[in-house]
Amino acid sequence: MKLNFSNLVLAAAVCLSANAYAADGGKTGKVKPAPPRKFIDPANIDPSVKPGDDFFEYANGGWLKSNTIPAKETRWGSFNILNDDNKKKLQAIVQEVSKTSATAPKGSIKQRVGDMYASAMDTMAIEKRGYDPIKADLKRIDAIADINGVVNEIVYERANAIGSPLFSFGIRQDPKNVSKYVVGLGQGGTSLPDRDYYLKSDPRTKRIQDAYKQYIVDLYTLTGSSAEVAAKNAATIFALETKLAEAQMTRVAMRDPNKTYNKFAIADLSKTTPHLNWAQLLPKLKVNGQDTVLVSSPSFLTAADGLLASTPVEDWKTYLKWGILRGSAGSLSSPFVQSQFKFSSVLSGQQVQAPRYERMTSLVDGSLGELLGQLYVEKYFTPQAKASMLALVNNLKSTLGDRIKRLEWMTPETKQRALRKLNAFTVKIGYTDKWETYAGLTVDRSDYFGNLRRVSTWSYNDMVGRLGKPVDKTEWGMTPPTVNAYYNPVNNEIVFPAGILQFPFYDFKADDAVNYGGIGAVIGHEMTHGFDDQGRQYDADGTLRDWWKKDDADKFKSRADMVVNQFNNFVAVDTMHVNGKLTLGENLADLGGINIAYEAFKKTKQGQSNTKIDGFTPDQRFFLSYAQVWRGLQRPEALALQVQTDPHSPGQFRTNAPITNVDAWYKAFNVQPGDKMYKKPEDRIRIW
Repeated sequence: MKLNFSNLVLAAAVCLSANAYAADGGKTGKVKPAPPRKFIDPANIDPSVKPGDDFFEYANGGWLKSNTIPAKETRWGSFNILNDDNKKKLQAIVQEVSKTSATAPKGSIKQRVGDMYASAMDTMAIEKRGYDPIKADLKRIDAIADINGVVNEIVYERANAIGSPLFSFGIRQDPKNVSKYVVGLGQGGTSLPDRDYYLKSDPRTKRIQDAYKQYIVDLYTLTGSSAEVAAKNAATIFALETKLAEAQMTRVAMRDPNKTYNKFAIADLSKTTPHLNWAQLLPKLKVNGQDTVLVSSPSFLTAADGLLASTPVEDWKTYLKWGILRGSAGSLSSPFVQSQFKFSSVLSGQQVQAPRYERMTSLVDGSLGELLGQLYVEKYFTPQAKASMLALVNNLKSTLGDRIKRLEWMTPETKQRALRKLNAFTVKIGYTDKWETYAGLTVDRSDYFGNLRRVSTWSYNDMVGRLGKPVDKTEWGMTPPTVNAYYNPVNNEIVFPAGILQFPFYDFKADDAVNYGGIGAVIGHEMTHGFDDQGRQYDADGTLRDWWKKDDADKFKSRADMVVNQFNNFVAVDTMHVNGKLTLGENLADLGGINIAYEAFKKTKQGQSNTKIDGFTPDQRFFLSYAQVWRGLQRPEALALQVQTDPHSPGQFRTNAPITNVDAWYKAFNVQPGDKMYKKPEDRIRIW
């Protein structure tokens, strides 16, 4: 996945230890190793499906028929199984350290990790407090008397890491001056996952809107409002958030990095937002010494400012209270947690909530990720895994360079610039070389909610503290146990956390076909993000700068438009089509990834042979490995949510669409005219 720009997904792996079992049912205690893993298991295949009709079903149909989605999950497949295994490893770590963290040295890794988990699992204390932790916030909002009070509360909540009302705010690298941090402002202020959840009126969206309004009613009722007042509040909040949604840019429009790059002098921005005087507000946000800001959506800030003037103060107070309630519900007593899950289950289809210990393990990873991450990699990640990944990355990097040199549609001048960018890639594998210490962060074993607030405050202060300092390119955007990967264009880096470096993406014991079809395609995917519709607009040093000749850019766009059209034709759930423009970056990366990985695989000894394993040729194993990475089942609600909001296409399309453009797949599985997935050679899309 691409951090903040596009993201999915890579893999490689630490070798998993084999399970052991008692040879005599446990009577003697003697054990013997489990049978060797079948990296391509014929039992997972559905031979009744022709590979050329639906390769996803052919490669995964046996598995799909024999598996169901656990009640606590919204989807179940290769990623989820690996993620679930990683969670178990993390659970074992946090549960173990929490037993002794009370006596560990204050401020040590084990004290803070263990006490954070222990406080999160102290349900008796959490239940006893009810919603006491947020009463002061609600009382403060009650005292607001005018529009200035509304604005001051908005700024206060941000500066104290309590909430994020009305607009988005953050510190990031300046895409056109990547050695400097800059203040970023943009659209925000809504609670539902996408603007269209406010603006559409189809039956699925209407169910979500009704559930959302009931969620508002439930939380207000839990804090003492009458049913009548709570219902009125829900109507007020939904109406105000709908106006904010109307002012927001679409997700597709937000994909254009030049359209969202709008630099303003602070005084000039303030002229467009008379009720938001940024020269006065930024110091309250702990931002000093800045004369300019970046605004991703100037029209949104103008509209939000207009709403400040036209909306009654009492409505703003209702809205601000809702932000506190919504943001805190999952951290309060069980009635609040249950109300939150009740609403989220309508969005996702999840049937039961995951056990608390599992949720709180994820919370520790999310809040103290580089402390817990040190304990994780110490136990589960090896130098051998890192070295092996580096070798794979270098092989694929060389292969992509060869492919760029052979491009028939690109001029030599642009090719040289593309190669310069490729050669400038920074590669990060496993975990950071400079661990975050969370200096000054106190974790109290008896104060769960306070711990969360302190982590948020620490994170906010750390973020604004970057201003005026050199950009730290050692930072990671994911924690070590994360089952994912990303490309970051402003650093021109590809990043592979330790958590993803496991089967089915990679295994030391697997043959090259499996590893190149799995992790190889993912490495190629992340590399291609540097040259997708967004990433290609950034230069070798990460600067947002046009380095393309116009004819080359036009030819790229015409080919990318073919990918848009291919995915627009896929129906994901009900009548919902995949959004080819929203998912373009990921789809381009998948197409590039499988092509690069296949060519790199053909350089290996196995790739140049025709020796079968478990009845499959090397090429067949490569494509089957690629398909099993995307193996999975998904609830209809989660699938609809993904299509509406996620830049990644559903797994079956990520499997089937790219391979229809790869000549070798046709040969490997004897795909012929008349097969449902067949495309004429001249219609196959060829980009990178």
